[in-house]
Amino acid sequence: MADDGVQYEFKSVQAIRGIEARSIAKWQKAGWEFVDQKQGTLRTTLNFRRPKPKVPWVLIAVAAGVVLLVAVVGGVASALQGGGDKDPKPTKSPSEATVVASGKPSETPKPEESASDASEADRVLTVENSKDLAALLAVRDYCDETIGTFAAKYEGRTIEFDGSIASMLNHGDYKTRYDILVSPGKGPKSVVGPAFKFEDVNVLDLHLTGANIPDSVGTGDLLHVVARVGEYNPDQCLFFLEPVATKIR
Repeated sequence: MADDGVQYEFKSVQAIRGIEARSIAKWQKAGWEFVDQKQGTLRTTLNFRRPKPKVPWVLIAVAAGVVLLVAVVGGVASALQGGGDKDPKPTKSPSEATVVASGKPSETPKPEESASDASEADRVLTVENSKDLAALLAVRDYCDETIGTFAAKYEGRTIEFDGSIASMLNHGDYKTRYDILVSPGKGPKSVVGPAFKFEDVNVLDLHLTGANIPDSVGTGDLLHVVARVGEYNPDQCLFFLEPVATKIR
């Protein structure tokens, strides 16, 4: 598609309702021009474009010529040296030498999982005992590439942090099941940390704890969250969690 002779490439991304500006700023910083947006129930589709890079045909032709020249020179050199080569006597690998000397193959001891390794895997991660979690909760861009790295490294582990409900919408046509967006930090206006999401949950699924357990929760409520790490969707910039225990602060 052309515009004043300029060829463009186009990109569409999904942004979370209410924080579209952060996504637009992110992609504009990467060189994309914001075109328009289409708002949905939970997400907003943002459309961008940028000029396609011009193909440097002259440089490609020069590089191809250099590669061809190197191949020709290498072939000539190989032909000139080929007549003097002799097959070298095969040598035995260290493992084969061990078999010949002892009459049986050597066995490499297998590492055993220590008790400390097992206890580490069961430990709940907090900002006090995990530098990775502390750094995660402090990121300024909810699409930061380090979020995916954390999710891949700690998938299935349990994390604990303070946060709040930034958004709470009905899941599909359900009346009592919700998609809850949790923002880490002191309150719903926090601008740090990933966009955590509890998807398709009801109030019972939050496993509310504490002295005073409310009958319902809503946008703006302050939480203390214990949750299991799920997957991170880089296209939507959503970090999915499975609630283990939730307490109203």
